Amino acid sequence: MPAESASLIRWATYASVSVAVFLITVKLIAWGRSDSVSLLATLVDSVLDAFASIINLIAVRHALTPADKEHRFGHGKAEALAGLSQSLFIAGSSLFLLLEAAQAFVNPAEIKHAFSGIAVMAISIVATLGLVSFQHYVIKKTRSVAIRADALHYKSDILVNCAVILALWLSTMGLNIFDPIIGGLIACYILYSVWSIVSISLDQLMDRELSDEVRTKIKQLVLAHPQSSGIHDLRTRHSGTMTFIQFHLEIEDDLTLVQAHNVSDEIELELLKIYPDSEIIIHIDPKSVVGKETVATFE
Repeated sequence: MPAESASLIRWATYASVSVAVFLITVKLIAWGRSDSVSLLATLVDSVLDAFASIINLIAVRHALTPADKEHRFGHGKAEALAGLSQSLFIAGSSLFLLLEAAQAFVNPAEIKHAFSGIAVMAISIVATLGLVSFQHYVIKKTRSVAIRADALHYKSDILVNCAVILALWLSTMGLNIFDPIIGGLIACYILYSVWSIVSISLDQLMDRELSDEVRTKIKQLVLAHPQSSGIHDLRTRHSGTMTFIQFHLEIEDDLTLVQAHNVSDEIELELLKIYPDSEIIIHIDPKSVVGKETVATFE
């Protein structure tokens, strides 16, 4: 991985942890003054974000470690393992929030210092928007799954904080019953968001193929070369920030070994222009033997 990409990913994890600690501090103060369930929900959400960000920081440091003798394909799956562990923790905490909301719904309490809570939520939204903007820049540059999963938490935080502002504003008009309702809805939304993290993590751990759109694009790039006669047994996967692409390239029988090697190199360079940070393995097959050999293909 280029040094610039690795540096961006590291700075994104540092920024995420810093923002999470700041939000926990201000929300803890606001919740202690108001006793709002919806504020408690967003406080717990920020604690989860901090936990997830710390896991990401550790996982990213490990994932960025170069391949070694024991891990020839690198350490990219550390990101997926981090995402999966985050999901389990977040799911359990969301269930706790649902129980708290149910109890507050049965015995609603008066919300105190609602306007100071609204001010804290506004500050949280501004800080989160700044972080998410930086994370999206890093994702665009690096395609990091860990940063994408982390950004999901904070994007949902923006909606959560808006919902809390609504609950606190309604409480100023004596509608305290909406506080536990909105707190419960926030918990349900967090549970829903967990699934996308689980899906991304499992896809990487199970070496799921890239999308049909990407696979079609790869085939088109390979077949665009004037000396490419075909492609088969295409296999793809993601691992952390790395993409792995391997396939059999069909060429004419009369090409020399050097010519065939040059064709393979030229196709690899074209693929790297579209899919940087990729490891590409190309097996060359004479056109006349295609169909005579046994290959495992799932085209």
